[in-house]
Amino acid sequence: MVAAPTPLPAAGAPERPVLISVRDLEVGFGAKTIMKGLSLNIYKGEILGFVGASGTGKSVLTRTILGLVSKRAGTIEVFGYDVDHLTQQEVAKIGRRWGVLFQQGALFSSLTVKQNIQVPMREYLNLSEELLDELAALKIRMVGLRADAGDKFPSELSGGMIKRAALARALALDPEIVFLDEPTSGLDPISAAEFDDLIATLQKTLGLTVFMVTHDLDSLYAICNRVAALGEGRVIAEGPIDVVANWDNPWLQSYFHGTRGRAAVAAKDTAGQGVR
Repeated sequence: MVAAPTPLPAAGAPERPVLISVRDLEVGFGAKTIMKGLSLNIYKGEILGFVGASGTGKSVLTRTILGLVSKRAGTIEVFGYDVDHLTQQEVAKIGRRWGVLFQQGALFSSLTVKQNIQVPMREYLNLSEELLDELAALKIRMVGLRADAGDKFPSELSGGMIKRAALARALALDPEIVFLDEPTSGLDPISAAEFDDLIATLQKTLGLTVFMVTHDLDSLYAICNRVAALGEGRVIAEGPIDVVANWDNPWLQSYFHGTRGRAAVAAKDTAGQGVR
């Protein structure tokens, strides 16, 4: 059974520290503007689900925060630092404090799972081969893979194993925040639920902050304690899922209250009764 999402602070309680603050962001490609006036906070210790219609720019936001896509305007503060005012070396130090699971895993096909996990370690750390192997084995166990998975190539893995291996690589440097881009996409319902359970367990055990781009309503209800929705190039709604699900917006109403939305709510209610 998936652990319940971490409760939000009670009314009047101090707000959690902001790890990432995006303000008035504008991003585009050529003549096309993807986002304009987008603002969003990511708070320490939360699992934030980021939703929106296909093609609205959810993954683009992730890549912009990571510095992989250039912005036209706006500010991005990470761990209290405005990234526009940092040196390349300082940006690299910040990069050690986050991990990323890209869509479809994005593992290097010519490397084994163990070697994939060791890529960020070799880039940022000066460790012996023996210690690198021990750390990779630890991350493999952490994500629920068998020890022998470390010697397999991505082509030898199932879809669920690829996701777990990619998550192990994202955790290689013990990050404070993890970005997950469609982590359950392509998984069957059982594997998706198991992956949600893994994320929730790791978040609570390691004290992670999780920014999760997803279409998966089951994941939103199972593990997210806050949801933000992208539309018209900006965040159109954010808050606890029950609040966002009842926002007066046609896309949100269709998304949360359509057939799949009703099924996700029913599954959540069943889990809450201990039947799941």
